[in-house]
Amino acid sequence: MLKHSFQWKKSDMDVMQKKADFFFTNNMSKDDPFLLYATFHSGGHCMIVTRDLLRDHKAVLSDSATRRLFFKWQRGHQMVVSSYVPGKILTFEDALPYDTIVQTDGNTWHIPYDDHLSNRASFEIPIKWLCLQKK
Repeated sequence: MLKHSFQWKKSDMDVMQKKADFFFTNNMSKDDPFLLYATFHSGGHCMIVTRDLLRDHKAVLSDSATRRLFFKWQRGHQMVVSSYVPGKILTFEDALPYDTIVQTDGNTWHIPYDDHLSNRASFEIPIKWLCLQKK
């Protein structure tokens, strides 16, 4: 968390600190490595909440297989705030429990796709699936 969060209401911070551990930094660029380290160290069940796409961290990974593995891990562990109205409930878009790549068991194929009207960024995942079965 950035130090400016000290400006938050004490009562709100007290509630949050009962539910989570906090790490404060002056420099925004130093919080990502700590967030990633803490998430990896906490185990496979740990989820992160961030709007950051972590592109600069993926870019420094040494090879395409490692970048692909990181991207796959990110899709399964990153939650994004889907809506927030101050003073109201905060809701999250959950990470998907499956990978959005072509999947097959040899007789059936599940292929994620976009229809011609979809407009999504390259980092967003498709929500429609084409299911094919071998006869």
